[in-house]
Amino acid sequence: MREACGVFGVYAPNEDVARLTYFALFALQHRGQESSGIATSNGTSFKVFTKMGLVSQVFDENTLSSLTGHLAIGHNRYSTRGSSHLRNAQPLLVGEGENLIAIAHNGNISNAEAIHKELEDQGYTFHTSTDSEVIANLILSSPKKDWVSRIRYAMRRLQGAYSMVIMTKDCLFAVRDSLGVRP
Repeated sequence: MREACGVFGVYAPNEDVARLTYFALFALQHRGQESSGIATSNGTSFKVFTKMGLVSQVFDENTLSSLTGHLAIGHNRYSTRGSSHLRNAQPLLVGEGENLIAIAHNGNISNAEAIHKELEDQGYTFHTSTDSEVIANLILSSPKKDWVSRIRYAMRRLQGAYSMVIMTKDCLFAVRDSLGVRP
């Protein structure tokens, strides 16, 4: 199965990153109409808002004003893998402390179930039925210390077609499968 959706990332100091992301998600609405979400970071902490519905129904002025920072990622979802529940709306926050990341993903990871089982056996817990949470936990399971190496570790293990944005508290990463099927 394939998960159709739109993902977007922005790094823009001194700009309203939530509003920029909102307009991008609005333009990408055709990529997913089930749920929408935005995660922001100010360099020290995350703020996330997700809700079921169209972009224009999910976000209002108060919500956008509360999503402050200079980094943002956004996601529109149309589920084909994972059920249609708020817990599967993205971006997802996964991890804790210095190992907390936000992730938004589009595509299909054909070996997600095997990686899910492997990580579960290692003690990782899952709160959604999405490939995105599997990917995030795979990144967090890396023995590497820096984020680029951790992400590369995970990407080498993934099979399938995907694109995603990953945000730490102070960095933004964009990733696609090695064949560029999901630009």
